[in-house]
Parts: sequence; structure tokens; C-alpha cells
Amino acid sequence: MKHLKNIILLVAFFSCFPALGQEENEKLVYVFSINQEITKATWRQTQQAFRAADTLDADLFLIHMNTYGGTVLDADSIRTKILQSKIPVFVFIDNNAASAGALISIACDSIYMRPGGSIGAATVVNQTGQAMPDKYQSYMRSTMRATAEAHGKDTIISSGDTIYQWRRDPKIAEAMVDDRVFIEGLIDTGKVLTFTPTEAIENGYCEGTAETIEDVLNQIGIKEYNIVKYEPSWIERIIGWLVHPVISGILIMAIIGGIYFEMQSPGIGFPLGVAILAAVAYFAPLYLEGLAANWEIVVFILGIILVAVEIFIIPGFGVAGILGVLFIFVGLVLSLIDNVNFEFEHVELRGVGIAVTTVVLGIFGGFVLALYLGNRIFSANSGPFKNMALKTVQNKSEGYLSVENSFLALKGKTGTSKTVLRPGGKVLVDNEVYDAIAENGFIDRDEKIIITKVEATQLYVEKTEE
Repeated sequence: MKHLKNIILLVAFFSCFPALGQEENEKLVYVFSINQEITKATWRQTQQAFRAADTLDADLFLIHMNTYGGTVLDADSIRTKILQSKIPVFVFIDNNAASAGALISIACDSIYMRPGGSIGAATVVNQTGQAMPDKYQSYMRSTMRATAEAHGKDTIISSGDTIYQWRRDPKIAEAMVDDRVFIEGLIDTGKVLTFTPTEAIENGYCEGTAETIEDVLNQIGIKEYNIVKYEPSWIERIIGWLVHPVISGILIMAIIGGIYFEMQSPGIGFPLGVAILAAVAYFAPLYLEGLAANWEIVVFILGIILVAVEIFIIPGFGVAGILGVLFIFVGLVLSLIDNVNFEFEHVELRGVGIAVTTVVLGIFGGFVLALYLGNRIFSANSGPFKNMALKTVQNKSEGYLSVENSFLALKGKTGTSKTVLRPGGKVLVDNEVYDAIAENGFIDRDEKIIITKVEATQLYVEKTEE
């Protein structure tokens, strides 16, 4: 019985070795998808994905791509991250890798494409599809060349001769940007280069075709693998939700409504808190997405300050109020427009129209909502904040007066003018100095006066004869 137990333990021990060997051969593949326009969010998520892959000690970082492009600045940041990665980076082009997508793909160690896919057409264009000025194209040309050169050259020995050949020809990468580049047998002038999978393989810009990610892994010899896919965090999901034009409009309504309520019932604090939270929720995701710049936020805050000055310091509606409203409007609109600092050359008119419409509807809706909720929330009969509203009327017949009794007692008393009344000035009555207004003409200093009436703490006087 004892020997049988030992035999079972030995069998169990040695049976573990195949499993251990299998685990050692299993590769961890981290998959990150780029299947929409490349934006600030894509760059932010790329950084998160690479950090996660490093933490998991992944053996391979695989980008699953299907994009028509996006912002050059963010694509360049992603390109640099790929070139500096210690983990091998492959890309599976699942149909499209155009413009900024081509730049990112060329940076990867190996490229695989779905049959029927394409890579190229990296000319820098605006949102209407028109080519940008040459200063933008020049930057993109050099970036594409440098990315291709980063993969170095292959050594080829032919007929005893040693030939060093670019693994990815930099001139081909440049031809994907500039229609003036001529490559004999490949592309003529006047056309921007775009490769099919077969053409890309022939020219060193693709290692093979595949139908799925698993197919890519099989082709590169990875038989045992564990795939971990990047999932956006809840913060990323909230940011994507908040930048939607409808949500932006609702947040503008909350900002305007909160400010309106605070002005109607100063000292409550809750409406102002709502307005501040709405402003943070409005600007923060736009700032993270690269839409709202620092100066646009400053313009909005300056507008709020000017409106507050107009309301609380210099009552009325003058220059400060008008400028404040204008600054608030401009700050809200510009934060929705994809401009860089004061550069508006590539801003699409349609985007400006959407931004202006969103802000106008948000402000108008905020005022309407504030007026509607004002009657509901602060209703003296049934509103949830009814105790904050005045529910009684102080009638004069019940003894309520707008002035103190001591002021009313001054009517009919005499005194002297302390200053010249033109018509306002000061008078001395019963050894007390009061503000007063002359009812008829001007009254010189040290003239005898009589108080003819008292209205709203204001004394009215007339000159008396000696």
C-alpha cells in the first residue's frame, strides 16, 4: 500500500512536466485596436495599452487596425512609441491603413494585411479632404521617410556581390505623401501611392496576408498563445460620452441655469456648485481630447468674472457685461473647434456651425429651463425649496413700513442746509446730518429749510423764509 502511494506521487510529479513545458512555450499577445479616427484619445489609449503590455510582460504587441487616418500630431506620437518599444510590435491591417494609419503601420516591426485591404494615401488633408499647404506635407514626408529608415537595411549577397537594401524603401514611404515623387515601374507623378496587399508584399511593405489575428500568429510561428485585449477604462468611456454635442449642450444649459439661479437667490451655493461642476465636466474632456486649449478656458473664466463685476460691482448692463457675455460665448464655441492655438486654417466651416449651434441652443435652453424650474423649485406652495422663497406679503395696513419711524417723524421739521443742494446735498436737522433733495431749484449753504416729505428713506426739503 505504501509503495502504491509512492508510485502515484511519482506519476503525478512527472506528469506535471509537459504542462510546465507547454506554459513556458505559450506566448502572451497583447492586442490593441485602432478602428476609428486617430485622435488625442487614441494616443492616450495607446500609452495605456503599452503600459499594460509592459506590466504583463507581453511577448508581442499586436495592433488591429482599420482606419482612414486622423491627426498627424497624435499619429506621430504613436509612431514614436512603437519605434521605442522593447516589445515587438506587429500590425494587422483589417482593410484600411490610410494617412496617419499608414504612418503607424510603417513604424511596426511587421505588417500583415487582410486580402482586399490597402495602405498609403498619407497626404495631409483638412476635414474637407483638401490638401494642406506644403509646410504640412514637408513634415509628413520627412516623418514617413524617417520611419521607413528606422527599420534599417538587409544584407543581400548575389553573385558574390554584397548589396545593402532598405527593408522598407524610404522613397516609397515618401511617395505615399507627395504626388510629385516618381518611382519607375511603381508610381508616376501626379498620383499618391497606395498599396494593395500583393503590391505591399512585393515592395517590402507587408510580410503576408491574413484573415484573422489568429491567422497572423500562426504565420509568424506562434502556436500556443494567450490573447489579452485592451479595454478602455471607465474614465475613457465617460470622456467619450461627455464630448458628444448633445451632452455638451446639456452641460451648457446647466452652466447657464446654475448661474441664473445663483443670481436670483444669492447665498444658496447649490446652483453655483452645479454650474461649476457642469463647467468642469464640459471643459475637462475637451481639454483631454485636445480640443479646448488653455487660452480658451481662460477666455471663458474671464467672461464669468466680467459678468460678475457687472452684476455685483457696477450694476447695470454696460461694457463689462457685454464683453463678459461675448467672452463666455467665444470660450464655449472655440473649445468645441479642433484648432491649434490661434491656427484656424484647417478648421472646417461645418464644425464651426455645429459648435455655434450647440452653444446657442445650450444657452437658450439654459435660460428657458432656469425660468421653468425657477417657478417649480422655488414655488411658495409646493416647491422643494419653498422655504427659501418669500411666502408672505408685508402690507402697510398691518404696520409694515419701508422706512423707520424716526425718518417719518422728521416730516415738518426745520433745519439748515449743510451743503449746497443741487438738488441733492446734506442738511442739518436736530444736530443730525441727513441726505436730502431740494424740491424746487437749488438751495445755498446755511439756508433755512423745512422737510416737506419722506419717501423711501429720502428726505425732500424746501427753502423757508426767515
